Amino acid sequence: MEIERKFLVKKLPTDIEQYNYHDIEQAYLCTEPVVRIRRQDNDFFLTYKSSGLMSHEEYNLPLNEESYLHLLKKADGNIITKRRYLIPISENLTVELDIFEGVKKGLILAEVEFPTEEEALSFTAPDWFGEDVTFLPEYHNSTMSKERTG
Repeated sequence: MEIERKFLVKKLPTDIEQYNYHDIEQAYLCTEPVVRIRRQDNDFFLTYKSSGLMSHEEYNLPLNEESYLHLLKKADGNIITKRRYLIPISENLTVELDIFEGVKKGLILAEVEFPTEEEALSFTAPDWFGEDVTFLPEYHNSTMSKERTG
């Protein structure tokens, strides 16, 4: 079970360059249910996600690069690209700060995963977080992949 909340970002942390990051490219083979392929640095995955905005089942299966590139040609909609910074904010919580490129350039989102729904619902966001968009489908990558561009 993946339990996460998602926020817009008011301002980037001033020390962002000190944090580890991943360069991510992902595309969707299906959005209901979500079937996604992802390149994260030099690793490749096929992911299935059940429905749900804050909580959902998620299964990741490894792919090789050849399989990823084959499936990428079959993907629908926009390819989502972003740099994801990993910013610890407590002993057991890390912000995944996504700075989007490509078709969503300029969008910055912060996601935090939680062990329980209770912890997710009682979370107090840091000052640099903006609006909570957890329950707004338009901020989910699968929805963004379907947006018309140009």
